[in-house]
Amino acid sequence: MLVLVPMNSTEVQEAEITKVFDVKVWAQLRIEEGELVEVLHNEKFDGFENWSEAVVVNSDTEPVMDFMNLSMIVLVAHTQKRVDEIVEAYLFRELHDLAY
Repeated sequence: MLVLVPMNSTEVQEAEITKVFDVKVWAQLRIEEGELVEVLHNEKFDGFENWSEAVVVNSDTEPVMDFMNLSMIVLVAHTQKRVDEIVEAYLFRELHDLAY
């Protein structure tokens, strides 16, 4: 599964999720067989070689219509901030669906 996350830095261990309008870099997380396999970075959310299947945002008020139009699953990380927290929440299905 390829999961897209707006981040404030390319430093995987220190980066935190940020608002879509404040994004410094997009991280594409490759999660396979219950673990994080790879983290890629790009300045544009659609600049990756492989298309992301889901996007994680940090609140229900984020502008997500572009992602929905691309048939991406939109998940919300209300309390998770770092890559490892987001991956763990994804694996344990603790990320929330978007509240309309």
